[in-house]
Amino acid sequence: MITYWHNPRCSKSRQGLALLQERGATVEVRRYLENAPSVAELRAVLAQLGCAPLGMMRPAEGRFRDLGLTRDSDSETLIAAMAANPILIERPIAIAGGRAVIGRPPEALLTLL
Repeated sequence: MITYWHNPRCSKSRQGLALLQERGATVEVRRYLENAPSVAELRAVLAQLGCAPLGMMRPAEGRFRDLGLTRDSDSETLIAAMAANPILIERPIAIAGGRAVIGRPPEALLTLL
């Protein structure tokens, strides 16, 4: 089972989901903009990604600037910002077997299969 943080308005997210489904993966879709992850969930996914919070964020997103965030903001501030503003989370993210992958490019998701 792959948990897939999905934004159906994003072409890369739609491509990644189609790619996983074409390969026969069982996918549980989570529309993370409507069902935002908690701070604890974000910490767990960051650990599975093996990256700093900025690595799973969209710093070019207008909301990032609106909140006064910078690339130098501390980790806890960035995690709290993602929990309160899920539009800041890079998409898509697939999670399975204790690992997570950001689907940029969508083919990166295939490493979970």
